[in-house]
Amino acid sequence: MNNKSNGKSRVVSPRCCDRAIAACPPLSAAREAGARSDNVMTTKVGSSRRSFLRNSVAAGLGVSLLRSLEERALLAQASPDVRASSSPPLNSAVPSGTICKVKISRLICGGNLISGYAHSRDLLYVSPLLKHYFTDEKILETWSLCERRGVNTMLLNPANERDLALYQRHRAGGGKIQLLAQIGPEKDNLSPPIKRAKEAGAVGAYLNGNYGDRWTREGDVKRIGDLLQIVKDHGMIAGVAAHELRSIQAVEKAGLAPDFYMKTLHSASYWSTRRPEQIAEVVDNYSTDNYWCIEPQKTISFMSELERPWIAYKVLAAGAIHPKAGFTYALQNGADFLAVGMFDFQIDEDAALFTDAFQAAQNRERQWFG
Repeated sequence: MNNKSNGKSRVVSPRCCDRAIAACPPLSAAREAGARSDNVMTTKVGSSRRSFLRNSVAAGLGVSLLRSLEERALLAQASPDVRASSSPPLNSAVPSGTICKVKISRLICGGNLISGYAHSRDLLYVSPLLKHYFTDEKILETWSLCERRGVNTMLLNPANERDLALYQRHRAGGGKIQLLAQIGPEKDNLSPPIKRAKEAGAVGAYLNGNYGDRWTREGDVKRIGDLLQIVKDHGMIAGVAAHELRSIQAVEKAGLAPDFYMKTLHSASYWSTRRPEQIAEVVDNYSTDNYWCIEPQKTISFMSELERPWIAYKVLAAGAIHPKAGFTYALQNGADFLAVGMFDFQIDEDAALFTDAFQAAQNRERQWFG
């Protein structure tokens, strides 16, 4: 795992929603500053204070060149371009697009990490760790850093009262980041969460992917249409999220015309990927929780025919794929926007890597929407 150093202590920060840092090489000196190594210099018991300080400085400089055993082993399995990657400089804000006249950054700040939700496989401590790390001030700082890099939109579930209150506090203090609300309403009472999102100042709302998958599986597609219409009636852009391709296909077949789709997309090129015997849909696999897009190639093929903006999520397979590879894969294969969970110390790097990947994908096969 990557470590983050504050000079005296370390905070081990697994990136669970969209980058498990154990699977990612530390690409900047700041990220490497706390990296574990067997070769870090140590001081002898009898060292003088001057000797101690000299050795400490040397250790601080040397550790930025080192990676943990786990990181080196995982990095060795990565593609050559990922192994050779470094953090490119970011000379401008990340690119943006437009969905129904709403300007949205093509890199969107995900909400799971901030809310303490972690797809952490069998690491039971990760969600509590996230909740301890993301204090009120840290969340506000994260949103401010996003704004500085041109990330003007974030995801949040208005049912989370704490996060919603923080968002309103951020906006009252001059923050500009927009809210794209994730909603999971009761089937027989669709309006309350939509109304709450509107009152919070959301520019749009979308049906949570778990709900989208379950409702389509239960044949309740008409209810999704009702929800989309209520969102639009409240003056917000309306979308549907899904892990399963069949959910998107059902919505299209019913002619519901959402303003955008949110569909998972990631390759199978990671160590904990879906095993051949794993055939359960994503919503039935949370006890293992190791895949979120079962049919990436079929997803790419189907989405290539749709003339609607596509926000891809879980593009890093909840942290198992390096962002350079994950961003490139998603953008080259048709995604128009990416929703990515980010720690505060990852925002600069992710913005730079995204911008590079976006520029490289300009001549892709699927037309850009949004």
